[in-house]
Amino acid sequence: MSDKATLKVQLVRSPIGTKQSHRDTVRGLGLRKLNSIAELQDTPAVRGMINKIAYLVKVL
Repeated sequence: MSDKATLKVQLVRSPIGTKQSHRDTVRGLGLRKLNSIAELQDTPAVRGMINKIAYLVKVL
C-alpha cells in the first residue's frame, strides 16, 4: 500500500444506535473498537463509505 495514496480513518463515535447500514459500513472499513484506526487506499468507493459515516469517523 506504500506506493498508492492512502487514508487513515479513526472511529471516534460509537456506532451503537445508528442505522444497520452505517454499522455495516464501519465494519466494511475495517474499524472495530472505538478509536481504532484503519489505513485504506484512497479510492472513490472508500471515499463514499467515509462520507456516509462522516459523523462517526475522523480522517487523520
